[in-house]
Amino acid sequence: MPLTTIDPAPALVVVDLQKGIVRALTDDPVTDAVKQATHLTTEFRRHGLPVVLVNVTGRAPGRTDTGRSANTAAPPTGWADLIDELDVQPTDHLITKRRRSAFHDTGLDTLLRDLGVTQVVLCGIATSSGVESTARSASDHAYHVVLATDAMGDPDPEAHRHSVERVFPKLGETATTAEVVDMVEATR
Repeated sequence: MPLTTIDPAPALVVVDLQKGIVRALTDDPVTDAVKQATHLTTEFRRHGLPVVLVNVTGRAPGRTDTGRSANTAAPPTGWADLIDELDVQPTDHLITKRRRSAFHDTGLDTLLRDLGVTQVVLCGIATSSGVESTARSASDHAYHVVLATDAMGDPDPEAHRHSVERVFPKLGETATTAEVVDMVEATR
């Protein structure tokens, strides 16, 4: 569903734009996603709207058939640090997650409720993992969900496409960064 409105109390939630993940994914879609996500942070801050920056320091302990090695060593120093392009500000809210969803055992829901937030605009990496899991949880928590599809990326282009085209329309409204920014401008 295309973007229809920006609520009076939206927040931007930026998922996993951290050095260890972004450095590992240096392709053009990720670079473009970072550029669009940083544009969103700038615009939300300019309008005095909450910006929530999420990083990840762990993962669920369950077994899977893909993507996991037996290596349990700690990630390198700085791996979970947010990328410099986000230009973290004192007014930003920082959330550290240990699972895919930014809502799971983090206090994000409490923070958003305390701020009076009714709508979340989501962006980040990876589309089919952290962003999609957070979008599902946001929907389950009854937030109006907006997915800035050009401000997210995934190491698997097919997984990204599937999330954007098949999953996200069931969870909320999809829009480009420009459409979100234009609508924020129009409502402020």
